[in-house]
Amino acid sequence: MALTETKVIDKIEVVENGSVQIREVTRIMKDGAEIAHTYHRWVFAPGADVSEMPANVVAICNAAWTPEVIAAYEAQQEANKLGA
Repeated sequence: MALTETKVIDKIEVVENGSVQIREVTRIMKDGAEIAHTYHRWVFAPGADVSEMPANVVAICNAAWTPEVIAAYEAQQEANKLGA
């Protein structure tokens, strides 16, 4: 009986406000068949530091986070503070 554990980022989504959602799945395998899995998620706001994430995440963030997207996100966050 061989048990193995693998982790992989299986989902990267850019949502309407420019935030990037990441999902990592950890799979437990027994003799080649998955017997369990768990998920871990992160959400990064436009302009956040993602330098510690894998290259594919960094590339998607860099493509999605244009100066206009970052400015619009920051403006919305400021408007939310003033309206609270």
